[in-house]
Amino acid sequence: MKCSLCGREAVFYQAFTNKYLCRECFIEDVRKRIANEVKDKRMFSERDNLLLAISGGKDSFVLLDAVSHFHPSSKIIALSIVEGIPGYNRQEYIERIKKYTKERGIDTVITSIKEFVGYSLGEIVEKSREMGIELSPCTYCGSLRRRIINVYARELGADRTLTAHNLDDEVQTVFMNILRGDPERLLRQHPLSPKLSDKLVQRVKPLRKIYEYEAAFYAYLLGFKFQETECPYIIYQPTLRARIRHWLYMLEREAPGVELRILEFFDNLLLDRTNKLKELNSLPTCRICGEPTSIGRDVCKLCEMLEKAGIEPKYNYPKHMGKWRAKGEG
Repeated sequence: MKCSLCGREAVFYQAFTNKYLCRECFIEDVRKRIANEVKDKRMFSERDNLLLAISGGKDSFVLLDAVSHFHPSSKIIALSIVEGIPGYNRQEYIERIKKYTKERGIDTVITSIKEFVGYSLGEIVEKSREMGIELSPCTYCGSLRRRIINVYARELGADRTLTAHNLDDEVQTVFMNILRGDPERLLRQHPLSPKLSDKLVQRVKPLRKIYEYEAAFYAYLLGFKFQETECPYIIYQPTLRARIRHWLYMLEREAPGVELRILEFFDNLLLDRTNKLKELNSLPTCRICGEPTSIGRDVCKLCEMLEKAGIEPKYNYPKHMGKWRAKGEG
């Protein structure tokens, strides 16, 4: 089969456009769509300093490569967080991250959950089980990763944090927020949602309109060796997301492009309501850690979860890390 755009040998069928693409046209298509989404949603400008959250998975390497093609490497820094999951975190994965970032002229910071809170994720999960708490390990992991990413971005003087959530992730989260009856989270998921605290660094998701299977093929074509070991905590994954994922995959097979249309529908539907968020007061701060918390709460969710697990919420914040501020570039 020939490429629908240039006539060369095709290597990929893009179902939602009904096009066959060669290697070069496919890579260019993904990069262009990412750059267009960044521009369309005003995610960041060429002057902004960016912190990329790099996990070592396929999506994070796609984010790294694509953004490095249209943003100065001197204004990008990568952050990788070692969770501390037995049998999952390996040194070879960290070395690959360092290798791929160095090849693109990007500095890398490596930290860990244990370094930040004094316990690895595995240890936190173990203590929570001892306390009779059946909270999903994914909940602890997500909350800690978001906190660490924001703290490091703030200390480094970054203007934006970039995560590698793809289209499948975004649409699944839309339906999870709907089914849980959580309009606040639904609005905060919008790409133009304002930040409601000076302590928060704006988070953006450049891959939000790239299918997971496209990201996987992009990473394969560029030769990225990404982490393929399945997290042992996958068995604790919330069944709601798993069921939504299965349902969306079924819809996508029957009507290619449906996930894109769903996300674009909600982007347009929530735009006016998102603008009204700018009228809200700044978020309150947690009385324990001083970080932002939800309206009506005096203790943030992370501190609350750690306390229930029998862990004193004490955090080791990075010191003297102002990379861009120190250079007068921020």
